[in-house]
Amino acid sequence: MHDDARHNDRIISQFTRWAQPFAELPIHSEEHGMARLLTAAAIAPTDRLLDVACGPGIVACTAAVYAAHVTGIDLTPAMIEQARARQAGAGLANLDWRIGDATALPFDDGAFDTVVTRYSFHHFRKAGLALAEMRRVCRADGRIVVIDATPAPESQAAYDMMETLRDPSHTSALTLEQLRNLGRAVGLTELSVDSYRLEGLLAALADADDMEALNAMFDTDIAEGADRIGVQARHAPDGIRFHFPVSIVAWRR
Repeated sequence: MHDDARHNDRIISQFTRWAQPFAELPIHSEEHGMARLLTAAAIAPTDRLLDVACGPGIVACTAAVYAAHVTGIDLTPAMIEQARARQAGAGLANLDWRIGDATALPFDDGAFDTVVTRYSFHHFRKAGLALAEMRRVCRADGRIVVIDATPAPESQAAYDMMETLRDPSHTSALTLEQLRNLGRAVGLTELSVDSYRLEGLLAALADADDMEALNAMFDTDIAEGADRIGVQARHAPDGIRFHFPVSIVAWRR
């Protein structure tokens, strides 16, 4: 089995176990970040929108309120099951779902007006190929939006170490400049850049078996006061809290 297939199996294993908890975590439906995503996507009532690596359909179902039609695609069948359940619960008819790989999207060139992905690029071994595929399936003058954690350059190595402990399907979180460079490399025109911090509770975002190593890493970072991980970690009454550094980059095809 080659490296890409092994990594895809790792993603499917991780997100099959986490499909329901992931769908229910409040952090993934946080209104402030979703509002910023919708602003960047600038969805028109006539738009056909594709949500790449759609997970449990949170973004897709939100976008479906504004778009003519939304397609969600994800590698993990359990995530698509959660997305279908979310759609049914919301009573939305203008969505369909596919199981597939972000680096080989099963759609025609120019099939969509808007293509978005959220919190996915750090899982891709070939993020540039995923963005090139998003560009391919987006129509000329359409819009492409990527939302993901973007650590500062000086924090990237420590951030990746923390995320790999927390989630074995993590590859590497791009810095904002690395993400912007991917857009340039595939011939996209940058429209806007936005950022926000998303607060999470460590214990709610990791498996119990990983908590000892994670607690040790965060305890050291908090004690030193240097914020080497770049997530503004702190001890709170309910445990260790920290902030994902999130960026939103929108391009024109």
